Amino acid sequence: TAAVGTNQFNDELLANGVQDLTIIGIFGIIDPPRPEIPETVAACRRAGIRFFMVTGDFGLTAAAIARDIGIFSGTAEPDTVADLVASPVAVPAEKNEERSRRSLMVEGSQISTLSENQWNSICQYEEIVFARTTPEQKLRIVEELKSRDNVVAVTGDGVNDAPALRAADIGIAVVSGSDVAIEAADLVLLDKFDSIVEAIRLGRLVFQNLQKVIAYLLPAGSWSEIWPVIMNVFFGVPLPLSSFLMIIICVFTDLFLSLSLIMEKEEFDLLSLPPRNHKTDHLINLRIYGQSYLFVGVMEAFCAHIMFFLYMYKKAGIPFHALVFAFEKYSDGFYGYTEAELTNFNNVGQSVYFVTLVIMQWGNILSVRSKRMSILQADPIRAKRRNPWLPLAMLVSLVIAIFVTEEPGLQSLFNTASIPLEFWFIPLALAFGVLVMDELRKVLVRVFPRGPIAKIAW
Repeated sequence: TAAVGTNQFNDELLANGVQDLTIIGIFGIIDPPRPEIPETVAACRRAGIRFFMVTGDFGLTAAAIARDIGIFSGTAEPDTVADLVASPVAVPAEKNEERSRRSLMVEGSQISTLSENQWNSICQYEEIVFARTTPEQKLRIVEELKSRDNVVAVTGDGVNDAPALRAADIGIAVVSGSDVAIEAADLVLLDKFDSIVEAIRLGRLVFQNLQKVIAYLLPAGSWSEIWPVIMNVFFGVPLPLSSFLMIIICVFTDLFLSLSLIMEKEEFDLLSLPPRNHKTDHLINLRIYGQSYLFVGVMEAFCAHIMFFLYMYKKAGIPFHALVFAFEKYSDGFYGYTEAELTNFNNVGQSVYFVTLVIMQWGNILSVRSKRMSILQADPIRAKRRNPWLPLAMLVSLVIAIFVTEEPGLQSLFNTASIPLEFWFIPLALAFGVLVMDELRKVLVRVFPRGPIAKIAW
């Protein structure tokens, strides 16, 4: 009386359809898992990802397959719904029966009867097989896991998988699957199933490289550009950096170097990391702000201002104390100079500030390439860590800086100016100083991993 294909039909068939039969032969069929599945399961486990099976197969069949591919890793019998309590670890073992305490078998017919506490208990298990499930039950499983702050990825290739693929945080289909599954998925694997492991690794690498890009851009692109405005508005110093040169840093000189960071290789085995907490571990955090603003940013802004004041003192003979709170006094007659001469001094000083930032960013990018590894371990030359785009991007930024400050047309149009030769070389030492200071930070983090520096280091 039950509809064909439902759990009720299977139950009715088992109860009434296997009576008074005579065995005349046995025919067995097998649908073996793909050969790469066990390695994929093991790699995902190593990456801290729980790997569950949701299938329409009979429970014993599903359990046998789960053991073959490593989803059930132990030899003990998995728990059942009857064993569920608030905490699976606290479940007492049955008499004369060894239970897994980390593996669970749930039949599809039981899913609709599960209480809230039972679902809470299910979500604590490391290894789960849901057997004899319908498309509606697959969707319910995804929703229950998501409601308990789990990030859920669903893989499938059949029409029945489409609702769960759509509801998951990440729906993953294979290119050989049905059109409905491919349409419902967020990600389609064009190669074998084990390419999902490479996708996880590359996803983590992209996340880390984006953090490095942000940490690189903030010191010069915002922190060292806001302080000239503050010095001008509140302390009366002639503007140390023009708006045009600020734009050149953000749009040109920093652009190519930040793009080269995207090509950085992984520092270590990224699959050994646990998954990040999607609610607390954001792309940018206070540690990155501390590294970019309070550490590297302070060094760059301070040194660039020193270079500005050094030029004004050496070439114009105007000391620091005269420039502070100068305001409108920096005009015709100031220290015996005409308005045009003072304007030229300021233009050259702004170009000095600009060139200092551009070159100091070289030290920043060599530092930011790795969070913990020394430059001696992570130099951009050796094959394991080689990034040919990095030296090329450094050369491009230098060419842009030379062009902006030396090209006569830009000088007359945007008030830039040629700077004395020594102010091209002094920033090289300052860039090396940034690299040395960050190397010192890394040494302290490695030597004292539980120390105060390690706790605030990015």
